[in-house]
Amino acid sequence: MTGGDWVTGDVAVAGGGLVGLAVAWRAAQRGLGVTVVDDAPGSGASAAAAGMLAPVTEASYGEEALLRLCAASLQRYPAFAAELEEATGLPVGLRTAGTLVVGFDEDDVRQLDVLHGFQRELGLAAERLTPRAARRREPSLTPRVRGGLAVDGDHSVDGRALHRALLAAATAAGVRVLRQRVAGLLVDGGRAAGLRLDDGARLAAGNVVLALGARSATLPGVPPLPVRPVKGQILRMAGAAGLLEGTVRALVRGRHVYLVPYGGDRLIVGATVEDRGFDATVTAGGVHDLLHDAIEVVPAVSELELTETLARWRPGTPDNAPVLGPSSLPGLVLATGHHRNGVLLTPVTGEVVAELLATGVLPGLAAPFTAERFTHR
Repeated sequence: MTGGDWVTGDVAVAGGGLVGLAVAWRAAQRGLGVTVVDDAPGSGASAAAAGMLAPVTEASYGEEALLRLCAASLQRYPAFAAELEEATGLPVGLRTAGTLVVGFDEDDVRQLDVLHGFQRELGLAAERLTPRAARRREPSLTPRVRGGLAVDGDHSVDGRALHRALLAAATAAGVRVLRQRVAGLLVDGGRAAGLRLDDGARLAAGNVVLALGARSATLPGVPPLPVRPVKGQILRMAGAAGLLEGTVRALVRGRHVYLVPYGGDRLIVGATVEDRGFDATVTAGGVHDLLHDAIEVVPAVSELELTETLARWRPGTPDNAPVLGPSSLPGLVLATGHHRNGVLLTPVTGEVVAELLATGVLPGLAAPFTAERFTHR
């Protein structure tokens, strides 16, 4: 319906990535009428994500509340994945072989010791490994590793497969997907009233969910929101069958790199962290650094086929945590700012935002992550 107006009785979701689709699916299961608007669902950060489900190895000082949210979402993942696969017949590639963190020089090992101390302080399950024990766990590692941490509870999922399953599940549950670009937020009487589409059409809705990732703060009509793009360059490779059992994260002379196996013979290597705005350039330096460090960690990476290079943007916030729940504008609900944890937080975000939409009450688990926290800084 080009140029005309659309009506959805309950919810319009701006953004058809993993988070937007999870919210839409769960809201439709609660009996709400839902429309998702996205001109290219899954082509943003969801297309680039390595799919690490790693609350323990991502744990940082000062982010304990985020750690609890991430751990709660990880607990939901097995049932979430099973429900999706049963509903759609599509695999999501959940991998439960655990994560190994390794270091290469004395400074790297000291950082591992600090991380392990913090993990133990919080009661998190992580085992310190000798270099030999680390190589027994992942024999393809270089003999030059100086030590490691085994985190059996940190898993991974195939982000692209997960998106395909979520799109199919949401559609089957009655969610309407409009493949158009969102051009702005409709506001009527001091309340969010729907979305304006790129072709001039308007989509009326009782509530609007903002799930545009790094672009959330740029949508015309949205109140000020501290979400910014954090660029990441990432590589995909083929021919890696049997190379790694689980995820390997490494410190290579202070620089972070990760290697995530998926899809039988595929490997993801990532990712840079760059504050460069919406710059989609894949740079020679970025690719060089990732390949150099990955080959330092697992020398056999040099024999793999490089099948894809791409850059996308994580939705960053000042405290690296998501923005969930009501906004300062009535009728506008936020589901954005997930930064490095978008894939991990997909199940819990869908659950808590759907609960808010259906009942008007945001679950206590999400209460520390409302936008209100930034008004008190």
